[in-house]
Amino acid sequence: MDLHESVTHKNGRQRKPVLSTDDMRNQEAKSSDMDTEEEEALLWTEEENNTKTRKGIREELGSVLLLLFLYVLQGIPLGLAGSIPLIMQSKNVSYKDQAYFSFVFWPFSLKLLWAPLVDAIYFQKFGRRKSWMVPTQYLLGIFMLYLSVTVDSLLESEGHKGPDVITLTAVFFMLAFLAATQDIAVDGWALTMLSRENVGYASTCNSVGQTAGYFLGNVLFLALESADFCNKYLRFEPQEKGIVTLSDFLFFWGIVFLVSTTLVAIIKKENSPQQLKKKRKEETQGVMETYKLLFSIVKMPTVFTFCSLLLTAKIGFSAADAVTGLKLVEAGVPKAQLALLAVPMVPLQILLPLIISKYTAGPRPLDVFYKAFPFRLLIGLEYALLVWWTPSVKQEEGFPVYYYAVVLLSYALHQVALYSMYVATMAFHAKVSDPVIGGTYMTLLNTVTNLGGNWPSTLALWLVDPLTSKECQGAPSLSCGSPEEAELCVKEGGTCLTVLDGYYVESVVCVVIGLLWWLLLGKKLRRLQDESPQAWHCKSSK
Repeated sequence: MDLHESVTHKNGRQRKPVLSTDDMRNQEAKSSDMDTEEEEALLWTEEENNTKTRKGIREELGSVLLLLFLYVLQGIPLGLAGSIPLIMQSKNVSYKDQAYFSFVFWPFSLKLLWAPLVDAIYFQKFGRRKSWMVPTQYLLGIFMLYLSVTVDSLLESEGHKGPDVITLTAVFFMLAFLAATQDIAVDGWALTMLSRENVGYASTCNSVGQTAGYFLGNVLFLALESADFCNKYLRFEPQEKGIVTLSDFLFFWGIVFLVSTTLVAIIKKENSPQQLKKKRKEETQGVMETYKLLFSIVKMPTVFTFCSLLLTAKIGFSAADAVTGLKLVEAGVPKAQLALLAVPMVPLQILLPLIISKYTAGPRPLDVFYKAFPFRLLIGLEYALLVWWTPSVKQEEGFPVYYYAVVLLSYALHQVALYSMYVATMAFHAKVSDPVIGGTYMTLLNTVTNLGGNWPSTLALWLVDPLTSKECQGAPSLSCGSPEEAELCVKEGGTCLTVLDGYYVESVVCVVIGLLWWLLLGKKLRRLQDESPQAWHCKSSK
């Protein structure tokens, strides 16, 4: 259970403050995408710095604030997408429907597939990055305005059909796709917008901005949308609805996207005369060359083995990460409270990478990954016990304080294991990446890492219902194996009772699979650290 993810998946779904597992996946892909742009950015900034006085941060404060704002905008649709699973869960959708919606979190893990196109195709006069950023942000605003009119009908239960999951998935998938494309453009622009001595602020804007945007679109929205939270903390007289509705929230941010994008398109110039003169030096590899290079990297035996291990390593954590939060909501835990429990984790999520990096800075970072692996598997079992314990703790007025303290402690332990594995993986990526093509190499490895978390999470959600066993109490001749049979059971005066919850089956199976992976393949992963640097270098890059 990644609380923030459950309030959110993932992808990809970390290393930054208040990020979920899915956000981690997204951020992993982001950091390396920026590396691919850095070389081209420095080509002209180095010349510029030789002829100009060094700029202080105050001179470029406007650019830094603009980048921060653009990354905040990027986090808004991601946070909103993360809130939908919990809203749907409160409307009793099936876990198969949740699996469908989990595809929304895949675009950030797959953006490497179209990043070369974003990098190579543009209108030079308008600006290399603005050619993509402006249209994608306009489309994001339009999609949000469309959703503000239709989202209530898409989420409302019509008869026994429930929310229109397919349409919701399609629309929010497009939002995530557009946000991922905007991310590619903004990452590149960040490295050319700032001077060389201030370019380090780009990653800070990235982390802080997207985290703030995600917080606004997820935690703050879920809190203000909750009638219980607003009545308890923000109102003197109780009302049936929260202060903000999803429709209102989407409309507001849709307008913000359209207005701000128009201002950026008109006011902020991407190409100064000096940059236009140096445009030829800024060009990167062609599209086909980039794809060929990626294929040549994957074909290397060491990389192929490493990617295979990355794609299977997170199977053991899929039930805990993808399903636990939804099960807590199903058990009656308010989704707003789950969202707010992520806030106290901010200091821990800031400190953990700093502490863990001391142990991953050496020649064998994957040793930390290997040691944290069984610890995280045990937390998965602890999450299953937490879900089992939750209904017995519930009181008429809600859940006691000590229950939330246990949930918070469980989440903190999960973060320690998650960050240990994350930081170790990122350190190994940096260690083995061919320096000649470091950006492309790192992006590929991060993409595979993200996919290794996405597909097990989607599969885990998909299998919950088939693995669940129910019986019709009060009408022994009937069963509850399908929604239709469950409806017939209720019509005949019976009640569908869960005999065996598929989540518990999944939790045990995932831990067993994870333990087998650790015993059989974990040592193989560690042995990759013994390979020579030449075994990781791509011949076509030399």
